[in-house]
Amino acid sequence: MLVAERYDYIVQLVNERGSIRVTELSELCQVTEETIRRDLDRLEQVGRLRRSHGGAVSVKDQQPETPFFEREVAYADEKRRIAEAAVKLIKPQDRILLDASSTAWYMAASMPDIPLTVLTNSIKVALELSGKEKIEVISTGGILASRSLSYVGPLAERSLDAYHVDKVFFSCKGVHLDRGVSESNELQARIKYRMIGMADEIVLLADSSKFGVQAFTHVADLADIDRIITDKALESSIRERLQERNIEVTIV
Repeated sequence: MLVAERYDYIVQLVNERGSIRVTELSELCQVTEETIRRDLDRLEQVGRLRRSHGGAVSVKDQQPETPFFEREVAYADEKRRIAEAAVKLIKPQDRILLDASSTAWYMAASMPDIPLTVLTNSIKVALELSGKEKIEVISTGGILASRSLSYVGPLAERSLDAYHVDKVFFSCKGVHLDRGVSESNELQARIKYRMIGMADEIVLLADSSKFGVQAFTHVADLADIDRIITDKALESSIRERLQERNIEVTIV
């Protein structure tokens, strides 16, 4: 069996079963377990499956990302106000991280040209900040997710390990009081989970339409979030329950 044929066979098996172990793949493909581990690493890098402890799981049923141009115009006024409020939290010399959300892009557009270090996995954010001479921009690199114009995958995740930031500003697909913060697919969820772990202060940017929504992949518990910036359409009961959990809620 050629390498390419083995790759296709592995992906077929993972998709059919949902998950499969390295030992079983080694027997079915008649190669060593070490070879299978290398195959799985390579297939994960190109987004065809996800590595798990001792094997791999399918990504075929994950929800597709909404294209950036659609997210850019959805709830645009609310996102602009949220972004403007978030920018007020930034001080000169801060080291911050912006994700690839449309709200983070609105932040980049309204950000003053002051001495900052901005780490991002977003092409749109990096381009928006490129004309601001006092802001140092660091891009993660990685696999390009064309629908969101963002870098994801193992390389993007590993690049974050070299840094620590004062604040991370990120958005998501859903915010559920019981199930936490969620994203549309595994690759986006994993890099946002990694972002949360490298910052002193975690700021979630979420318009009111995202509350009560549970998307496909869990990102973080609400206990991991320090502050949420949202719009005035958020139900007062939800706001009160968030504040009971010691999450600072800013309404714009």
